[in-house]
Amino acid sequence: MLTVELASELSAAGVMWHPAPGDRFVITSEQLLGDIFWISDLTIELHHYAGSSVLGFNGTTEWALDSVALDQTLWLPREDQLRELLGDRLRCVRREPEGWLVESDDAAGEPVRTFDADLECAYARALLRVA
Repeated sequence: MLTVELASELSAAGVMWHPAPGDRFVITSEQLLGDIFWISDLTIELHHYAGSSVLGFNGTTEWALDSVALDQTLWLPREDQLRELLGDRLRCVRREPEGWLVESDDAAGEPVRTFDADLECAYARALLRVA
């Protein structure tokens, strides 16, 4: 699974999040950083109020949190979302004995190779190198 640290780097690099059902995120407060949440039409929904967006918790969670502003959250993109963000720059993905190798092209069309034991992390590292 993608680490919070890599997700933070992606956010700092300008990777934008357009929340949708199925997306994972963390709340960036110290007390909740270890909890992962998923947007779902049943439990957590995106709401727009007076020019800002919040993620609303629909009362089925075990603690009392009504909503959280998007700027207090951090998106944890899934493997398919990271692949889509790489787009045509993705050359190949290969399983090596030690983990995953992702080959992609940077902005100048030069090959970039990244490696990680976790596939989502390997894709994120590739995206950071080509962004």
